[in-house]
Amino acid sequence: MRIAICDDEPVQQDLLKNYIEDWAVKNAEKVIINCFQSAEQFLFGWEEDSAYDLLILDVEMGEMNGMELAKKLRSQKCEVPILFVTGYEKYMAMGYEVSALHYLLKPVLREKLWEQLERTYRNRKNIEKMWFQTAEGSIVVPVEDIWYIEADRHNCILHCADKKQQIKHTLSYVTKLLEHRKELVACHRSLLVNLQHVSMIVKNELVMDNGERLPISRSLTGTVNQAFIRLFQRR
Repeated sequence: MRIAICDDEPVQQDLLKNYIEDWAVKNAEKVIINCFQSAEQFLFGWEEDSAYDLLILDVEMGEMNGMELAKKLRSQKCEVPILFVTGYEKYMAMGYEVSALHYLLKPVLREKLWEQLERTYRNRKNIEKMWFQTAEGSIVVPVEDIWYIEADRHNCILHCADKKQQIKHTLSYVTKLLEHRKELVACHRSLLVNLQHVSMIVKNELVMDNGERLPISRSLTGTVNQAFIRLFQRR
């Protein structure tokens, strides 16, 4: 799960980040947290990478406040869940204008934030699933459960955490199907990998969270490294 925190107070940023990390440990969930000190800084990064599952916004910030940022995102058809944090109850009613997930009053309580993380996690689990055809029939797989997809002649082998299964699709077809997901990149002419399950890059190999290693072709090294950096550099 990827979460952005936009707050101009470093102390508040650290508090929210610590609460989220505690939740991630408690639930054995991998969470990437990107922090921004202004709405303008967030928008600059948003242009290159908008794949967030939750945006936590401070209402009271500098030139552009959190509500103005939320309205700008909604005007661009962005549907990322937005959680506002504020020290004033008067702002809470304004959240309806931007379909806010919830409001949390400062000082933010860990348990209250955890409730919204649970809510986001449950909703996210149901957001995107893919249909694949197998020899036995159709299967449905959550995109986040895909670790990598390996070409196997005119078919593919779908690798997840605890199993692998042959699917009756070409790698080019699957790549086209999933091209909107920035975390899924080709690391080899026969491999499409989910960077969310990559722990590190070592020379010409990707090291998966389970220790498995996948090769990176020389021609794709730059592309894979750039995608990995964009996804993880602001953790």
